[in-house]
Amino acid sequence: MKLKFTGLIVCLSLVFVACSEQKAEKAPPPPPEISIVEIGAQDVPLYQEFVGEVSGLKDIAIRARVEGFLEGVHFQEGAEIQKGDLLYTLESQPFEEKVAARMSAVAEEKTMLAKARGDLDRYRPLAEINAVSQSDLDEAVAAYEASISSVEAAEANLRASRIQLSYTKIRSPIDGIIGKTQAKVGDFVGKDPNPVILNTVSQVDTILVTFFITESQYLAVARNLAQVDPQAPSKREPNLELILIDGSLYGHKGKVDFVDRDVDTTTGAMLVQASFPNPEKLLRPGQFARVRVQVQKIKDGILIPQRCVMELQGLYNVFVVDTENKIVTREISAGPKVGSFWLIEKGLKPGEKVVYEGLQKVKEGMTVNPTVADLKSIDQEKE
Repeated sequence: MKLKFTGLIVCLSLVFVACSEQKAEKAPPPPPEISIVEIGAQDVPLYQEFVGEVSGLKDIAIRARVEGFLEGVHFQEGAEIQKGDLLYTLESQPFEEKVAARMSAVAEEKTMLAKARGDLDRYRPLAEINAVSQSDLDEAVAAYEASISSVEAAEANLRASRIQLSYTKIRSPIDGIIGKTQAKVGDFVGKDPNPVILNTVSQVDTILVTFFITESQYLAVARNLAQVDPQAPSKREPNLELILIDGSLYGHKGKVDFVDRDVDTTTGAMLVQASFPNPEKLLRPGQFARVRVQVQKIKDGILIPQRCVMELQGLYNVFVVDTENKIVTREISAGPKVGSFWLIEKGLKPGEKVVYEGLQKVKEGMTVNPTVADLKSIDQEKE
C-alpha cells in the first residue's frame, strides 16, 4: 500500500513538471530594446569646403640694398617688432668714406661758385663803363652759372652717398612678426644678381587665405551670395568660416576680398582671396586650412545619423518603427552628407522613428521596444 502511494506522488510530480514546461514554452520572450531617433524638420545649411593657404596681410622680404659684410643682428627671432626698429647693420666704412669725399667735392664747388660770383660782381660795373668787353662779361656770367650747376650736382652726389650710407642700417618697414634670420654676422650680403633675403616680416593682425574653386563651384557660391546678401561685396558681412588643421572651427569669420578676373584654362579653376581677423595672432603664414562657405539652405530638411542608413548596390534603406512598434524596411533617397548626418531627400517624414543602433538585431515585421537615443550626444557628433 505504501508503495502504491509513493508511485502516485511520482506520477503527479511528473505531470506538474510537464505542464510547467508547456506553459514556459508558450510564454513569448519580451521584445528587444532598440535605440531609435525621432525625425524632425529643420533648416539645413549646405557648405562647400576649399583648401587654402594662409599668408600675412603683408609679408615683406628684408634684403640688403647695398653689398657688404653683415656686422650686427639687432632683434630676437620670432618676436614682434615695430616699424622703424633696427634689424641689421652692415659695414659702413666704405660708404662713410664716399660721403666724406662727396662733402669735400661740395665744399670745393662752393668755393669755385664764390670765386665766379666775385668775378661777375667785378665785371658788371666795368662793363657798364666799357672798361671790359661784353664778351668778358658773358664769360663771367657763364662761369657763374656753370658753378651753380656744379654745386647742385655735387650736392646731389652727396645726398646719394648719404642714402647709400643709410642703407647700411636696415630697419623694419612695418609692424609685425619677424622670422628666423637667413644671414649671420660676417656673411657677405647684397651681392647681385642673387641678393640674400635676410628675413621676412609679416603683418598678421589680419591674415589672407588664398584658395581655388572650379567654375561650377564659383557659380553656386555667387548665386547663393546674391540671394543671401545682394549688396556689393565690399558691404557684405563676413560669411566665411575657417576650419583649422586640427579640425577645430576658427573663432572669427572672414570675407572674400576678390575673385580673380579669369579662369585658368589649364586647370579650370579660379583664384579667390579671403581675409580673416587674427587678433590673437593664432594663425601664421604658411599654414593650411579649409575655407567653408554656405552655398545653399534647405528649408524643412530631414537629417538622420549616417549609422542609421544601410547601403546595398547603390540603394539606401533604413529600419522604421511603426505605430505598433514593428520594424518596417523603408527605401530612401539620400542627399549630401552634413557632418556625421545624412540629408534625406525622399522616403521619410517628420515624426517617424528610425532605428539608430542595433541594426543587426532587427528584421522586417519584428516587434521591438523602442528607446529614444540621447539627442545631445548625437548633436555633438554632428558638430
